[in-house]
Amino acid sequence: MLKSYFKKGTIEAGCDEAGRGCLAGPVFAAAVILPPKYKNKMLDDSKKLNEKKRLLLREEILNDAIAWHIAAVSNEEIDEINILNASFLAMHRALDGLKMTPELLLIDGNRFKKYKSIPHECVIQGDGKFMSIAAASILAKTERDAFMEDIARQFPPYGWSVNKGYPTLKHRNAIRLHGITPYHRTTFRLLPLGEQLSLFE
Repeated sequence: MLKSYFKKGTIEAGCDEAGRGCLAGPVFAAAVILPPKYKNKMLDDSKKLNEKKRLLLREEILNDAIAWHIAAVSNEEIDEINILNASFLAMHRALDGLKMTPELLLIDGNRFKKYKSIPHECVIQGDGKFMSIAAASILAKTERDAFMEDIARQFPPYGWSVNKGYPTLKHRNAIRLHGITPYHRTTFRLLPLGEQLSLFE
């Protein structure tokens, strides 16, 4: 089972993002504060869970968390400030939405841009180590998946209901055949360089 806390007796918010490596759509992030000594044997890194388990855990997290918030940074913003800064911004926006102020932030990964005056700890693969980060990973992932499934109805050739915007062969072939959509990240390598240049001619 994952750890309930990093520092005992501290109000901790776990933060994680979803969609960083996608070719299309926003990057989403979530911040979650769980009750002290919270236990959930099923809770784990969202990437290790199937969709059914993620959706089940999502409802449990929304019911059990002391505070939570989900936020997004659009593909246009990603193209303006780059995906690393967009990931930080998404997490900052998620923290902005919390109804209480945490005393410590637990961040999945190895880098973070300081948020206000709140101390933070970066934890590599933290979504597989701490419950609050795992909870944030599940909220961010399920929210982003739902968004991509929704816009997939407007742009069916790209297979977003299945690939969620990640660079699959079907996704890239659809870009070759149909070009880009308003949701594509134009600063990303959508196709090999020579082919990509032709998208913007």
